Amino acid sequence: MEFWSEALTRASWSKLVELHKKYDFIIIGGWAAFLWTGKHKSKDIDIVVSYGTLAKLQSEFLLEKNDRLKKYEIKTEDFDIDIYVPHYSVLAIPAEELQKLATKLHGMKTVVPEALLILKQGAEVERRDAVKGMKDSIDILTLLAFTDIDLKKYAGLLKKYKKERYLHELLQILANFSDKDIKYLGMDFRKFKKWKHEIVVKIKALANNF
Repeated sequence: MEFWSEALTRASWSKLVELHKKYDFIIIGGWAAFLWTGKHKSKDIDIVVSYGTLAKLQSEFLLEKNDRLKKYEIKTEDFDIDIYVPHYSVLAIPAEELQKLATKLHGMKTVVPEALLILKQGAEVERRDAVKGMKDSIDILTLLAFTDIDLKKYAGLLKKYKKERYLHELLQILANFSDKDIKYLGMDFRKFKKWKHEIVVKIKALANNF
């Protein structure tokens, strides 16, 4: 079951593919989660670019600088393209560090799932109790459930970027995830409860070692 409408996600994906053919960038956000899991297409497009690529984008599009959220934006009628740059944008992992954590997936450049989980948690913290925050929670759980995520590597990145509290935030997301939203994970109730118990045990073990 998809979170956003098919028409909306189709238009967003088409624009992402178009941009990918012309510009060099790292995909983060919902579309990165989709690349890793095959679940839940995204509405907005989130990319990390160099200043060289930013200049190229500025020559083609009307970019708005959002000083409050430390990003650049391209507004379309149905969705936004959010553009993050090194040494300016504020992400859970600094934008200038993401090149070290980049990988190719389905021909597109994104970040390893452990880094994406942290980035998604950073977004969820900022948007909790909003509709987009709910989508962040779904993406976080699908990353945990449907990728071969290395929790020790994830914990190591948390220590490196001083986000140790995210382990407890992750437990909170799992604890607060509503039964009515299990449908978005493609699991039945019993399978979800079994998986949830197993992942919570693993995360608590990591938390005890911090």
